[in-house]
Amino acid sequence: VSGQIGLDPINGMLVDGGIEPQAKQVLLNLNAILKAAGSSPEKILMTSIFLADIADAKLVNELYSGFVNPENPPARQTMAVRSIPLGALVEISLIAATK
Repeated sequence: VSGQIGLDPINGMLVDGGIEPQAKQVLLNLNAILKAAGSSPEKILMTSIFLADIADAKLVNELYSGFVNPENPPARQTMAVRSIPLGALVEISLIAATK
């Protein structure tokens, strides 16, 4: 799944309120894409998390850990980047199995 930012799928705008609502929306968007592809969070193999501010890593990791399979968490990398499209605070891409 290519990188997803916290866009509201109804209005196409970045959600307001900072890192937490953006991260939650990213996870909702990823879940919808996985479901449409016949996959699920339990089938994620590798995740890349890009943050505008590495200080947000703890919060994003807490939300992320509730999204993936806690018994068999996927490989993950988290990094700070200079900027994310549309001024987003977080972007997540992943690789998941479909079978």
